[in-house]
Amino acid sequence: MARSITVIPANENLTTKEGQKKVKKKRMAAYCRVSTDQEEQLSSYENQVRYYKNYIESHPDYEFAGIYAEM
Repeated sequence: MARSITVIPANENLTTKEGQKKVKKKRMAAYCRVSTDQEEQLSSYENQVRYYKNYIESHPDYEFAGIYAEM
């Protein structure tokens, strides 16, 4: 007797009680680093953090999860 396998695909199209489509946001984080302790590099780090935070927050399907840093 052959076995029967039923594949149930994941449902990406979630809806709210009101019938509106609910989009699950992707959690995004950024990795920022500098290679030296020079003053220019410290401002470079700040610029990286600002850029990636603004970039992630400007996308409606992304959720900002934080900054991972190495200094």
